[in-house]
Amino acid sequence: MADEHLSPLDLAFWNLDSPGHPMHLGAVAVFDRDPERPVDAEGLAALLTARAEAVPRMRQRVKDVWYGVGGAAWAADEHFDARHHVHAVRRADAWAAVAELMSRPMDRDRPPWEAYVIEGAPDEPFRVLVKLHHALADGLRAVEFGAALLDQGARTPAPSPAPDSAPAPSAAVPRTGAEAAVPAQVRGPGLHLPALPLPDPRQVVASLPDRVREAGRALGIGSAVLRASLDPGGPAALGASWTPGGAERRFATASLDVDDLHRVRKTCGGTVNDVVMAVVAGALRRWMEARGDDPAGPGPRALIPVARRRRRGVRGGRGNRISGYLLRLPVGEPDPLARLRDVRAGMDRNKDAGPDTGPGAVALLADSVPPLAHRFAAPLLAASARLLFDVLVTNVPMLDVPLTLDGCRMTELYPIAPLARGQSLAVACSTYRRRVHIGLLADAESLPDADTLAAALHGALAELLDACG
Repeated sequence: MADEHLSPLDLAFWNLDSPGHPMHLGAVAVFDRDPERPVDAEGLAALLTARAEAVPRMRQRVKDVWYGVGGAAWAADEHFDARHHVHAVRRADAWAAVAELMSRPMDRDRPPWEAYVIEGAPDEPFRVLVKLHHALADGLRAVEFGAALLDQGARTPAPSPAPDSAPAPSAAVPRTGAEAAVPAQVRGPGLHLPALPLPDPRQVVASLPDRVREAGRALGIGSAVLRASLDPGGPAALGASWTPGGAERRFATASLDVDDLHRVRKTCGGTVNDVVMAVVAGALRRWMEARGDDPAGPGPRALIPVARRRRRGVRGGRGNRISGYLLRLPVGEPDPLARLRDVRAGMDRNKDAGPDTGPGAVALLADSVPPLAHRFAAPLLAASARLLFDVLVTNVPMLDVPLTLDGCRMTELYPIAPLARGQSLAVACSTYRRRVHIGLLADAESLPDADTLAAALHGALAELLDACG
C-alpha cells in the first residue's frame, strides 16, 4: 500500500506542534438530554469508538519517511485501538473541562485525534469535544470527521470514488509515464527498498512556467510578510507569555442570532462576515475598556484564514491548502458604524488583491520549503507568529441540517482554533441552525477573563443594531 505524504502545509503544522502550544483544532457540540433516559457517558463513548473505527483516516498516524528527507506520511497504525482516543469525562464545569483538554498535547505516535463525552451538571445538556491535529484536518475536513461520528454520518454509506478521483489514503497510486517502467521494488541482498519514481521529462519542461510563477509569488509573499512584521503590533493586552510549555487555557462561548447579523448587513452594507469582524472589533474595544486599557492606537492585526482548493498533482494534494487575509481591527474607533465601514474597506482591499498575495498568504510559503527545512524552521516560525498577527479569527463552514447523536439533538456547535505561541486569543465562528456560535480559546495567564470578552460580543452586536436603527 502506498503511504500518502503530508502536504507541505500539513508538515509545517506537524512540526510547529509543541507541548505548550499544541497545533490541534477542535469543536464542542452541545446535545439535549433525552428526557426518557439518563445520560450514559460510557455508552456514548462506546458508540463514538465504534463509528471512529469505520473512518479510514482516523486509523492512520504520522510517520517519518526516508524518501523526501525530513518529510512525513500518513500510514496505517498497526496497533490502532479507538478506545485509546475516546473518553468519558464527568465535570461540573463542562467549559473548564474543555479548556483543560484543549491545553493537553496529543500522543504523536498514535493517530492525532481525540474525542470526549463530557457530562456536566445533572440539569445541563451533555457535550462532545472532538480534537483533531491541524495536520489531519482544516475546518472543512474537521466537519467531515465530526459528521461521520453522528447518527446521520453513520447511516450514510461512503460514496464510491469516481474513476478519475484521487485515491483513498490506503490505495496504491497508479503509475503513468516513466513511472510505469520502474519495478515495484529495487531488490538487493537482504535489502528491500521502495522504488524512486522517475519524473517524465516532458512534464518537467511543461511545469517550468508554473514553477517560475510560484517562485515569483513566494518572493512577493515573503516581502509582504517582512513589511507586515515591521508594523507596530496590536494592544499589549493581546500578547501572551513566551514560555515554551505548560500553557493553561481558558474557553468561552457566545451565540449570535443570524437574523440580527443580516439586519445589519442589509441596512449598512457589506457581508455577514464583515459584520462579524466588526462585532469582534467592538467586543475587543469593550473588553479593553472594562480592563482599564486604552483602546486607542494601532488596532490588533487579525489573521483571517481562507480555504483554497489544492491543485491535483501537487505533493500531498489531499491535505490542507490555506491562505489568508490580514486585517487591522478598528478597535480604537468609538463609532460602531465607522468600525463596520473600516472593516468593509479593509476586506474589500484584501479581496481585490486576492488570497494568494500579501502577508496573510504566509501559509502558501510552505509549498516552497523543502521537507527537511520545515523541521529546522519550525521553532523560528513558532516564535515569529506574534510579529505578523495578534489574533486569529476564522469562520468554519458547517452543515446547516439537524444533527443528532444516539437520538439526542445537537443544539449548538462551537469551533475551537489553535493558539499560536506568543498570542493570547483565537476566535472561531460557525453557523448552525440560525445561530453563529463563537468559540474563544485564550491564554489563561494573559486573558483569564475570556468570559468577559464573550459577553462583550453580545454588547457589540446590540450597539451595531442600535446604530443601524
